[in-house]
Amino acid sequence: MLRVSFDAEIKDSEVPAFRAAIIDKVGQKNVLFHHHLDQEKFLYRYPLIQYKVLQHQPTIICIDYGVDEIHKYFEKRNWNIRVNDRQLEMKISRLELNQFNLQVWNKHFEYSIHNWIALNQENLEKYNNLTALSDRIAFLEKTLTGNIISFAKGVEWTVDKQIELKILDFKEPRTVKLKTNDLIGFNVNFSTNVFLPNFIGLGKAVSKGYGIVRSVRQDLQD
Repeated sequence: MLRVSFDAEIKDSEVPAFRAAIIDKVGQKNVLFHHHLDQEKFLYRYPLIQYKVLQHQPTIICIDYGVDEIHKYFEKRNWNIRVNDRQLEMKISRLELNQFNLQVWNKHFEYSIHNWIALNQENLEKYNNLTALSDRIAFLEKTLTGNIISFAKGVEWTVDKQIELKILDFKEPRTVKLKTNDLIGFNVNFSTNVFLPNFIGLGKAVSKGYGIVRSVRQDLQD
């Protein structure tokens, strides 16, 4: 997994524009950057190139094959991009390459997840029909477990043990904007026996900076 942060500043709301600018720079033929096979068809798989804001800086997280693919941006003579109405000089602020051993452990790790878009329209209806908070949390725990399994499939990791997951801290969901749609975003703390790399995304629209996972212990450092 490769983290590339640039010495510039953007807002969370500008991540889609940042993503679009990088895609424009590398070209539409490089599918892992955008997941569009053509005008109408999408590549339905876990995104291996994700665009985020970390410490106010535009950041690209590359996972698995995405680490090799990112050279198609860096081989350009000029890395600078235009985000909305301003030019960004894309000097690298932080470059961090890590290799992780993904497995289900006999211990639990604690994480936070920010702006997690957990529910599609159908699941949102099911969620809203649940009146007890405990039932809603159980529903979200099942959804988050499914998101972890989707991540595992995306990096070709076969989960061979039972995943245990518990939501520890649940805040009232809030409205987040995705394109022209208003969706529900959750901020929760959870524990699981699965090791998750810092800053991967879980849930919907992870390539656009939603559902960022952070280790709670490392929150103080990053």
